[in-house]
Amino acid sequence: STPQFGDRRSYQMDPGNRREAIREARMDVEEGADIIMVKPGLPYLDIVRDLREEFDLPVAVYNVSGEYSMIKAAGRAGWIDEERVMMETLISFKRAGADLILTYHAKEAARVLKRG
Repeated sequence: STPQFGDRRSYQMDPGNRREAIREARMDVEEGADIIMVKPGLPYLDIVRDLREEFDLPVAVYNVSGEYSMIKAAGRAGWIDEERVMMETLISFKRAGADLILTYHAKEAARVLKRG
């Protein structure tokens, strides 16, 4: 979510620097991390894949509220098939290598999966 104040640049990685993501994850693993998390998920699917290939730890993806909100808004406006795009988004996380997906779509996705 967008900060109400302040600047995140001092503690967030450069989104254009793929090597930095691996380096930071390696430091987390060396410090004893049990899980590696990528947040936000969609713009960093390449990083999810890199982490999956590099480390033998669960990789989690956080499907942030902004990603969720964009799908909901576009669905309400009739621009997309909301259910299809939701499932494609979640499948893309899994295909990239995520072991865990944290998402606001969880209940909706569970209904779709149960329905078959």
